[in-house]
Amino acid sequence: MIKQAIILTALGWLCAMPIQADTLELDYGSLYSHTRKLDAETMPALQFAFGFAHRQQKRLCNINEAFIHTQKQNIALKVTPENRFTVPSEQALKLARAVVNIELDDMADDCDMSVQLETTAEHLKSDYPLHELQSLQRQYMAFFDQMGGFMSFLMPEVRGLIIHFAQQPAQQAKIDGGIALPDISDNQLRLSNQWLEQQNEAELQLPAKPMRIVAWVE
Repeated sequence: MIKQAIILTALGWLCAMPIQADTLELDYGSLYSHTRKLDAETMPALQFAFGFAHRQQKRLCNINEAFIHTQKQNIALKVTPENRFTVPSEQALKLARAVVNIELDDMADDCDMSVQLETTAEHLKSDYPLHELQSLQRQYMAFFDQMGGFMSFLMPEVRGLIIHFAQQPAQQAKIDGGIALPDISDNQLRLSNQWLEQQNEAELQLPAKPMRIVAWVE
């Protein structure tokens, strides 16, 4: 828990200003402070997804609409079925003092900002050559190493990858030419660093396209 609190502090605080009960206005610069930490060359498959955790219920607050507003234009943002959204990482929007407007289907006072580091939608599929999963593993490790710096001993340790499914699949994942897989449990398939490093040219076949892939950190 201490390590998790430290990483959230290291990522920085987001400024959310309630306009009315079901609307929030976010400073784009506070979101940009997250997205700019992802190097396009060394971490091309990673993104920050933003949402709002409900204070009384174990779920994300429902988002009806999200868009970036500047003096010249409005930029619509796609909201996922999970009620998260991403923003473009552009310094020009920060310099333009853009704001992100969020229309909620919940009371704004019941919603706290939630930030999640995850794999981009382009890297979600049902079949993976193992070298692609190993690449995701390295990108997550590079991010946490970069964030830690000389205080890396205080940062969460990347133990592997967690593949999340929208619901528990009826079948288990399969591996072609590799070491036996752990079972999918509670809608998750956890692949440890040790398991990933032992694979060669194997291919992972998932029973369904995953909802997201995140780092397994402890």
